[in-house]
Amino acid sequence: MSSTLTRHRFTVAQYEGMVDSGILTENDRVELLHGEVVEKMTIGPAHAASVNRLNQLFQIRLGTVAIVAVQNPIQTVDSEPEPDLALLRLRVDFYSTATPSGDDVLLVVEVSDTTLETDRTLKCEIYAEAGIPEYWIVNLVENCLEVHRDPSPSGSYAWTRRLDIESSVAPLSFPDYQFPVRELM
Repeated sequence: MSSTLTRHRFTVAQYEGMVDSGILTENDRVELLHGEVVEKMTIGPAHAASVNRLNQLFQIRLGTVAIVAVQNPIQTVDSEPEPDLALLRLRVDFYSTATPSGDDVLLVVEVSDTTLETDRTLKCEIYAEAGIPEYWIVNLVENCLEVHRDPSPSGSYAWTRRLDIESSVAPLSFPDYQFPVRELM
């Protein structure tokens, strides 16, 4: 006898309700991706170091022109991912009254080692659907940076490039700020 697993999808409001009621806590390493509560992978030393490096670089170079958010949620229609880093539009309240949404996000960055396939597919789709103009994957497996630009509501980016560690890149929103890919690893 064959059985099929039934999955239950949650809205963003239901997911946040689970957090508000204590069903999910900050100790639960989960995020909402296309309506499903998904467990996040454990962060290893190389991943943590890369996130720390990115945070420091972005704070030093962009901290006065954008909010640098580290592993904080972004809200979309059916998801609440927690990217490793996001550059948000400046706001006086630092988003204390609402979770940033696609219109607030200038750049989202995922550091990938064990999550590379998910970051290239599911997360890429979620960020594109939300209209986030630029998505970077710091690919620790292949030692490169994957840059995605020009999002489509259908869930893809029209412009994608893979940059090696000898290259440099500037965020679309801040073209005067060049980052050597080597520094992002």
